[in-house]
Amino acid sequence: MTLYIRREASKLWKRVFSELTTEIGLLVENWKYLLAGLLCQYIHGLAARGVHYIHRPGPTLQDLGFFVLPELGQDKGYISETVFTCVFVSFVLWTFHPFIRKSKKIYTVLIWCRVLAFLVGCQFLRVITFYSTQLPGPNYHCREGSELATLPRPHSVLEVLLINFPRGVIYGCGDLIFSSHMIFTLVFVLTYQKYGSKRFIKLLGWVIAMLQSLLIIASRKHYSVDVVVAWYTVNLVVFFLDKKLPELPDRTSVLLPVSSKDRIKEENHKLLNGNAVDPADSGPCS
Repeated sequence: MTLYIRREASKLWKRVFSELTTEIGLLVENWKYLLAGLLCQYIHGLAARGVHYIHRPGPTLQDLGFFVLPELGQDKGYISETVFTCVFVSFVLWTFHPFIRKSKKIYTVLIWCRVLAFLVGCQFLRVITFYSTQLPGPNYHCREGSELATLPRPHSVLEVLLINFPRGVIYGCGDLIFSSHMIFTLVFVLTYQKYGSKRFIKLLGWVIAMLQSLLIIASRKHYSVDVVVAWYTVNLVVFFLDKKLPELPDRTSVLLPVSSKDRIKEENHKLLNGNAVDPADSGPCS
């Protein structure tokens, strides 16, 4: 038994090291895209923090979802956050499964380049939307009488740039249309829908996304329109970008995806050695 465990542990470490070597090569080639995507996440947080300064609390708007769904209450607002956290952590862990599992379909670096592109596209539209019209926040800390509903004038630029993380993110107001939680949830579900392998998890992902939508409205964290707009906007953005971005290489093939520079070098090498054959010079196939 001990010998078996040692042998399997040795195989696992070899697999992790091999995958790490592969991913480092991809990271060297694609680090600019990842860095740009992460920088845009900060800019999105900065924009959400900025709109809080101009948020003005007021009466909660009439909302169909508020009539249909019973209010969970302020003490149960953690339920939707717990569901979102589970979705987020599960997806992150799945993107790193190539380091452990034998059967793998994705490269971790490349899948995150794609996911960040989806997120940035959706968040760009979101920032434009919630700065265009500021609605009175339906969340408890955004209502009239709450000290957190409005922010005092910042004393320095640094105070704005630090965005008071994570408190400033949790207790933000004004960044309503459309829901950021639904952006992340739907992008993750759509990504797994295409690159995941378990049919049950794909179905479960859509069920959780619908449950998350209802919980957000029942928690009064967003109006129904914020969730509805997120559903069709995220799907359209992902569909459009997925068509424009280059397709990810299939991991069922053993070879590492070849970069454009390496491909050009390989073609030049073949030409110099006379290995390439011009199709026009070749005779008809027998």
